[in-house]
Amino acid sequence: MVKVGFIVNPIAGMGGRVGLKGTDGVLEEALRRGATPVAPERAREFLRALRELGVDAFFLAVSRLMGSELLEKEGFDYKVVLNVTSRTTAEDTKKAARIMSSQVDILVFVGGDGTARDVLDVVDQKIPVIGVPAGVKMYSSVFGVNPRACAYLLKCFIEKRCGLKLAEVMDVDEEAYRKGVLSIKLYGYMVTPYEKGIRQESKSIIVSEEEVENKKAIAKYFVENLNGDEILILGPGSTVKAIADELGIDKTLLGIDIVIGRKLVVKDASEKDILRVLEKNPGRKAFIVVSPLGREGFILGRGNQQISPKVIRKIGLSNIVVVATKTKLKETPYLFIDTGDREIDKKIRYVKVLVDYNEYQVVRIHSPPF
Repeated sequence: MVKVGFIVNPIAGMGGRVGLKGTDGVLEEALRRGATPVAPERAREFLRALRELGVDAFFLAVSRLMGSELLEKEGFDYKVVLNVTSRTTAEDTKKAARIMSSQVDILVFVGGDGTARDVLDVVDQKIPVIGVPAGVKMYSSVFGVNPRACAYLLKCFIEKRCGLKLAEVMDVDEEAYRKGVLSIKLYGYMVTPYEKGIRQESKSIIVSEEEVENKKAIAKYFVENLNGDEILILGPGSTVKAIADELGIDKTLLGIDIVIGRKLVVKDASEKDILRVLEKNPGRKAFIVVSPLGREGFILGRGNQQISPKVIRKIGLSNIVVVATKTKLKETPYLFIDTGDREIDKKIRYVKVLVDYNEYQVVRIHSPPF
């Protein structure tokens, strides 16, 4: 029987919905803002998908919410190799990875880019890994596109149906990121099972004069077609920022901003801020405006968790506006949705993408085979 290492970072992703753009170094602030755990539910989704797929494996785990409690509840066979307290640290992840790396065939971790870096520090390329996405940004390519895709990758690995490939471990300077500066660094590579469209690609940034003009054209057309009294939930990224520039609004590049009647009402908003504005304006039309991450292809679920399933349900699937330049769309092989709510994710099958002045492309949302 295949032995699988299983490590859950229980605090990963907690800064997302509360607008902190990460959890590294700001856990106390995230808790003060009302953040709740994300990673345990993502881990449960992964384990339940394994059950559905009939995957038979033996797990080496960390105690408590770092693994054993979840495996116990889902009925998997496991052995605890490291006991931890309720207050876990990055060192716990590293210790567990160090113990497991000589005893397992593959290591599965649940977390974000910071967790990937912790695993990389210990494992390097000794054994294959699969990252179950539970962080806020996740620019590394060691992650499956969602927890169910990760279960599929593990089954694929166990049955020797997919190859192994080096995948980048990347991370941002979270302090700079919270100030609107995107500074991405490549930390190294780990080995992962690979199947196209199942494991995510790493983020890329496109810079050219043509790209700038394309964004301006998209922004001009979008603004010209506003009535003027809508609520706009503006997602992160330079394409959406071009729309804010056209409106004369000082937008946060990497945050969520709320506009009503062409005026900025909340800057760097959290999920609670968005819901509060929607509740105070029940009769007003609202739109979510987002752009896919370059090459990664995620429209929702990476870096914009403030636009939660609750927010999406209030605004409506038909009021999600997707904008992207032609080059970005051309260089992004798939578009994905990973809100953490399967019901919503399954309903969004196609999106109409504004790619230039009065020019749209209809693009299918890619769904892994399971």
